[in-house]
Order: sequence, then structure tokens, then C-alpha cells
Amino acid sequence: MSHCHNISLKQLPGSLSGVSISISFSKTSPLFSFLRCSFRRTRFRAMASHVVGYPRMGPKRELKFALESFWDGKSSADELQNVAADLRASIWKQMADAGIKFIPSNTFSYYDQVLDTTAMLGAVPPRYSWNGGEIGFDVYFSMARGNASVPAMEMTKWFDTNYHYIVPELGPDVNFSYASHKAVQEYKEAKALGMETVPVLVGPVSYLLLSKPAKGVEKSFSLLSLIDKIIPVYKEIVAELKAAGATWIQFDEPTLVLDLDSHKLQAFSDAYSELESSLSGLNVLIETYFADVPAETYKILTSLKGVTGFGFDLIRGTKTLDLIKTEFPLGKYLFAGVVDGRNIWANDLASSLTTLQDLAGTVGKDKVVVSTSCSLLHTAVDLENETKLDQEIKSWLAFAAQKVVEVNALAKALSMQKDEAYFSSNAAAQASRKSSPRVTNEAVQKAAAALKGSDHRRATNVSARLDAQQKKLNLPNLPTTTIGSFPQTMDLRRVRREFKAKKISEDDYVKTIKEEINNVVKLQEELDIDVLVHGEPERNDMVEYFGEQLSGFAFTVNGWVQSYGSRCVKPPIIYGDVSRPKAMTVFWSSMAQSMTKRPMKGMLTGPVTILNWSFVRNDQPRFETCYQIALAIKDEVEDLEKAGITVIQIDEAALREGLPLRKSDQDFYLKWAVHSFRITNCGVQDTTQIHTHMCYSNFNDIIHSIIDMDADVITIENSRSDEKLLSVFREGVKYRAGIGPGVYDIHSPRIPSTEEIADRINKMLAVLESNILWVNPDCGLKTRKYSEVKPALSNMVAAAKLLRTQLASAK
Repeated sequence: MSHCHNISLKQLPGSLSGVSISISFSKTSPLFSFLRCSFRRTRFRAMASHVVGYPRMGPKRELKFALESFWDGKSSADELQNVAADLRASIWKQMADAGIKFIPSNTFSYYDQVLDTTAMLGAVPPRYSWNGGEIGFDVYFSMARGNASVPAMEMTKWFDTNYHYIVPELGPDVNFSYASHKAVQEYKEAKALGMETVPVLVGPVSYLLLSKPAKGVEKSFSLLSLIDKIIPVYKEIVAELKAAGATWIQFDEPTLVLDLDSHKLQAFSDAYSELESSLSGLNVLIETYFADVPAETYKILTSLKGVTGFGFDLIRGTKTLDLIKTEFPLGKYLFAGVVDGRNIWANDLASSLTTLQDLAGTVGKDKVVVSTSCSLLHTAVDLENETKLDQEIKSWLAFAAQKVVEVNALAKALSMQKDEAYFSSNAAAQASRKSSPRVTNEAVQKAAAALKGSDHRRATNVSARLDAQQKKLNLPNLPTTTIGSFPQTMDLRRVRREFKAKKISEDDYVKTIKEEINNVVKLQEELDIDVLVHGEPERNDMVEYFGEQLSGFAFTVNGWVQSYGSRCVKPPIIYGDVSRPKAMTVFWSSMAQSMTKRPMKGMLTGPVTILNWSFVRNDQPRFETCYQIALAIKDEVEDLEKAGITVIQIDEAALREGLPLRKSDQDFYLKWAVHSFRITNCGVQDTTQIHTHMCYSNFNDIIHSIIDMDADVITIENSRSDEKLLSVFREGVKYRAGIGPGVYDIHSPRIPSTEEIADRINKMLAVLESNILWVNPDCGLKTRKYSEVKPALSNMVAAAKLLRTQLASAK
């Protein structure tokens, strides 16, 4: 018996769009099979769009405020979970409304996606006293932030971004078990809202390669030897997702863009071969991002049997394009990352469409899925919330919400449904940006071009300079200092806001800030700190504060990007040539120095950090922009020196994070980055002491570049990474400049004891000379409370004095 069926072709592209045609036919007829296949394929082509991941904080940082309220005991776990559920629902709906076919789930996190994976695998370090069962907020946030009795896990940069992840601590004795069902719960949550999503997991190989051997485990321990122990947990998760109805699953394997040896590549191949039977019946996407995939890795990746699709970053991985065009596995899907997930510039749609059409010619039009280059976590959330931004500059931009629309517009254009009006308005914005006079400043271009002939070194070597500085500064052995900022109270933030909104006069503002500086100076004198800071009460952010006073920068009101946990940063946008119209910090630094006889540090942010913590123009090489910023900071350094400031700190917190992921590109970056730093202070006298500060990175591989920066003193993050930094000196690197490895972690509310800090200083003295060692916290104190800062600094000074006494009596 034959059955009659109707198919509506309302959704088909081209001239049939919007027309409903009803056809009756027998289910057994060849026409039915043909139409059913065509219909399915056309629908897929019309909707072949994907987003790797999305920001979690919310358009107005809703998650940040909910987290901090929960941590302060002002709201319940239920209230936090409700805020989170609302954010997830609105994000999924937004993508669905924009037409995205492959919507990610499990890219939300209360703190960090790698920590989520640690929880999922039950890899909780023993110090958190977890006794099995589903991991809840207590254990989860203790791992992230520490608690009254134990420190947090280490945090480090996520590849070359300004996002930080919590580093798993692993060893041969870790018992992995399925301990957090978050991925499945979020998939089901979206499904209950009527949305089919692609659950996203950090892949097993990247998880292990991003881990470190736990304390007490041999440093040579092979983390990949644990692959056989974690794969069974991944199999459980996959089975549960399959049972819940998932049809696609995304494994993020970003470590595939690194220079991996054959042993690591083999482990990758073996892991997915082992998972293959569990994954049958599912479509599997392996997603890579942040750089090119090396040719050998590409070959191994694309030959995996149980994988349906491969995701590539085609913004930072342009060489991968050549590999795809040369060879791509038949019948597989290419998730083409042509919309930049790491910047805020509107996509050049015409150019991207050409790239996509080329790729479609190679892999087949119905096999190309338009995607973002990486998760949109690294960009701001929604341009709609920027009501104060200059309209011309605004037309050049796209934040996460706009990028989702760009992805879908490109997918539609690729399937013959191009939105001509959208494309032509995009082309007009691209043209306006190219021709705008506000982008180019010829004097700046000339000054930057003239830098290329010199290496800008100071005339005298560092040992001689330190002698000259000591005669002038007369500091004790193991001098104490802090990194720059002091706690920023709600009152202080309110005053800055009111001044910006012109609700209070400049006189009232200056008076308030002056009082705050005076309090910070007095506190440091009471604590007996040797080299003081003014506490930076006038500053909102160490990059934004300078960008607001430099030309070529634009600022957002809500352009927040997650840095770690609830901490967000609001990167400035560098749209044009950079110069310094007038002095930026001299007024406040001079005022602070007049309040004390002790040396007062002038506090500046270095050119590489300003560059790496901004959204940078993409129409000229990054190093050219960096040289322009270096010249602006050089003017400021020289003005501070003229104003009688004898110690000037030029923070390069982000120098390491800009290091390209592939070794072949690293030398060039380090040369221009270090050169940019030297440009800033090459003109000062020997008696002016130049400090720099770096935080949260693995420095051991760039220690020679750090020495080449030729700063007089460097303060550096150390305590949270188990003094990893000190190992480089144990291995015989001779460091002659002053150095202050951080003696306590300021990212945790814990107050370290005098004994704990003294113990840390002793570890440093085992590898560093006492006459070059400084004593300081890891980082600025802006995010801490005075109730934490006072006892911690008091214990730090006491520890330094204790060690001075011991060193003196040993002599």
C-alpha cells in the first residue's frame, strides 16, 4: 500500500524562497527519495553556521556580580544558579534567533572551562579534602580561589590570550572518576528550552598537556601516560550525552596548534582511536584554534576515522588554508573559522566569502560550515550596549553578538541567500575605515620608522647603575616594596564615576584622590615599607588609564572581557596612530613624592602590555603599533625623571602572553617586544632606577629576553606557580639586576604568616644573591580588601627584617 506525503519547500533558497509548494507522491517513488535528500541537504546548507563558544559573563557582567555576591555570603547558591541559567538561556536563544545551526553548550563556566574538566574527571588535589560524589561549589571554588586553610591551584595564561585557566595538578596516583555532570545537565537544559546544542568538552589530550605534575611528583612525569585512565571517564560522558539525545559533540583540542613531537601526536591518535567505538552514532567535531595546525599534525588529525568535522582558525592560521586546499578528507565537514573570535573589528564579509567559496570548491559546498576562529570568550559581548562610542568608529566594530550575525550572514551567502543590504553596509564601513583621516598621523609614522637604526640600550651596564642608584637611594638589604595598586574601595570607584559624569568638580575630585594617596603613603610608612607607591586611586585599569590619555585609542562602556574567575577587563581599542598629547602621571606622582622622604615609584604600563591588553588595529603589523606606544611612554618616563621621581616602574605584565605559540615565530616577537621596552627608558640617567613587573606566566623559556630588557629591578609572579621561576636560577642562569619574585599570592584572600613568607625568601636566597633580592607581593593589591592587605604586608615586612637580621649575624 502506498502512502501520499506532502513536502513544503517554503524554506528553500533562491527564487523559491517564501513560496509554499505542496507535492503529493508515493513514498516508494524515486522522486520521494530525491526530494527528501535535496530538502535535507538544502536545509543543512542554508544553516551551516557554528560558534565555537560564547562569553559567559553576560552583557552587563551579570555573572561577575552574582559570583562576588555569593562569595561574600550575600546571596545563596540557588540565586547564583538562577543568574547562570538565565544567562545560558539568553545566549542559546540569541544564537538560535540569529540562525546558528550548531549552537555550543557547556561553554558556560562559573570560573574556568579547564577547572570544569578537572571537576568532570574528579581530579581534585587531596588538599581540598574531597570525599567523592558530585563536586559542588565548595570544592570547586576552593580549587579556584583557595580557602582559609589551603591555597588555590595555579593559574596561568590560556595560550597567548589574556584569559587565565586553572592548571590541573596530576600524578600517577590520581584516581579519575566522573564527578561533575555539568556537560550533560547543560545539554538537557537547552533541550528542555527547545534548543538542540553541541556539547563542548576540553579534549583529553589538550587537558593532559595543559596540566602539570602535582607537588611531590617527579617533574619528568609523563602527563600523557594518564591517557588510559581518563579515556574511560570520557566514554561515560559520551554515553550519557548520547543517551540524552546529543547528535554532535565538540572536542576542543587547541594544543594541536603547538609544536608537538611524534610521541604526543601518537598519544592524540591513540586517544581518539580508543574513543572511536564510544563515539559511533555521534557526529564528532575536533576544534583547534589560535594558530596554524602544523602539516604533520594536520595529516594525523584529518585521517582520524571516527571524526565527522574539523575546526580550524583561519584568521591566525592562514597557512592551514593551503593544507586544506592541498588535501581534505572526502565526505568530512570543514568548520571554517573565518570570523575573528579575538578582536572587535567587523569582518570583511566580501573577503571572507571569497575564502569560503574557494574552500567550498575544494571540500564541497555542503561540507563547509561557517564558524568563528575560536570561542568568542575573548571578545566583548554586545556592541548594542555602547551608546557613547563615536558613530564612525562604532561602524567599524563587531562584538560577540554581532559576530554571531556575521557568521550566519556568511553561511547564508555561501548557500545563495546573500543579504545584499547587510553586505553593502559592511563594505561601506570597511572603506570608511581605510580612508578615515583619524587613523593616520604622519609625524608618528616618521618617528616610529626612525627607530629602526638603534637598539636603544642604556649607556652603562646594570651592575654599575645599581651601585649609582644605591648611593642615591640608600636602601637596606632585601628592600621591600609593593607592585603598585592598593585596594580600590566602593567609595573610590564612586568618586571616579561621579567625576567622569561631571557630577563633582575637579577640585573636589583632586582633594579626594589626594586624601587617598596620603592615607596609602602613611600606611606604607607605618608598615615600614622601603620603596613606596601612591596606590593608583585615580586609575580604573592599568591599560585604560593610559589609553584614555593617548591619541589613537577609543573606549567602551561595557566592552568587558573575562580575564579569570569574576575578574573582567575592558580593553581599549587602538584604531589609529598613537601619540601622547601631554603628561599623564606626573601630577599625581609628584604629589605623592612630596608626602614622603622615602622613594616613591612612578607607575607606568609598558608598551607591550598596552598592546597585548588592547584590541589592536589589524591594518598594520603589531610591532609598528608597539613602537608608537613605546615613544609615547618614553616621553612620560623622561618627564617623571625631570619632576624628581628616582624610581620608575614600567609594567610589562603581558610581555610573555604575546609570545607566538609556534617556536619559529617567537624570536621575531621577542626582539621587537624587548626593543620596545628599552626604547621607553634608554634616555634616563644611571641614578634613575627602572623597575618592571611581570605576572602569571611561565618565564623560564624567555629568561634571556627578560635579561635583555635591561631593567634595573624586575618584580615577578612566583608564589602561585610553586616557585617554578626559581628553578631557572638553580639551573645556572646568572641574573645581575635586582629581582623580586613574589612572596605571596594576592589573588587569594588568604593571609600568609611571617614564617611562610620567610620560608619563601629563604628558598630565593638559595639561588639568588641577597644584594639583588627584593621582597614584594606577586601583583598589585587593587582587588583585595584592606583587612587582608594590612596583615599580609605587615607579615611580609616582618619576614624581610627577620631575614636581614639572620643574614647580618651569619656574616
